[in-house]
Amino acid sequence: MNIQTLSTESKAPFLTRCGVWALIFLHILRGALTLSFFFPFIDDQKKQEHIQRWSKRLLTIFKIELKIRGAELLPNSPYLLASNHISWLDIHVINAFRPVRFVAKSEVASWPVFGWMAKQLRTVFIRRDSSRHARLVVGQVAGVLKTESICIFPEGTSTVGDEVLPFKPNLFESALEAGVPTFPLAIQYFSTITGKRSYSPAFIGDMGLIESMANIIQNRHLGVELRFLPFIEPLIDAQFDRKLLALYTQEAIAKSLQAS
Repeated sequence: MNIQTLSTESKAPFLTRCGVWALIFLHILRGALTLSFFFPFIDDQKKQEHIQRWSKRLLTIFKIELKIRGAELLPNSPYLLASNHISWLDIHVINAFRPVRFVAKSEVASWPVFGWMAKQLRTVFIRRDSSRHARLVVGQVAGVLKTESICIFPEGTSTVGDEVLPFKPNLFESALEAGVPTFPLAIQYFSTITGKRSYSPAFIGDMGLIESMANIIQNRHLGVELRFLPFIEPLIDAQFDRKLLALYTQEAIAKSLQAS
């Protein structure tokens, strides 16, 4: 898929796009003010409600329809969520359904506004070029999983969504250490007109955040589906480890996307 083709699916009118940009600016400002002046004084439950409302409103501004399948599979106790990765928008789509903590690449921390917001939301940042740092993060994630669910994107990068790249196994160790189930999550963006896969949200290559947002704004007929799949239960076999867990999760997501 050529990057240049990602923004050609739809062309919203110029005035519409200007209006959407204005709404996005105001929405981000509102989020920043909430994080700065309200979050320090409210409990975790209220924080989750604010995050979910803010994320839902963001999808509304982008005019993205959210579909959920398999939500009944998720328990009330903590779990590890392992998802394919297409866009920076994935995090907000998941939070619009049910807020969780995330592990993100360290570069996200330097993004204007969104990076600061990610820090305030207690995102765990990982340096992709450091195996030593990855091992430290495993212990940190395992600690989080004792009390909270967390989502990882084990491909290590985002794709256009046509395929699932091999999952990096390191962070799956955290689920085994914490003794929590791992649920595969298949994310797919689609056209609400044709029902076919949409490439507008793809955040790939050297694409910047503003360019990616512009691509999404141009397409006013977007939908996204979160498909939760049955959890991967560690086998009794002593050979079962993080590598097998990563492989089983990757294959479950790939098969789900191919079947759709």
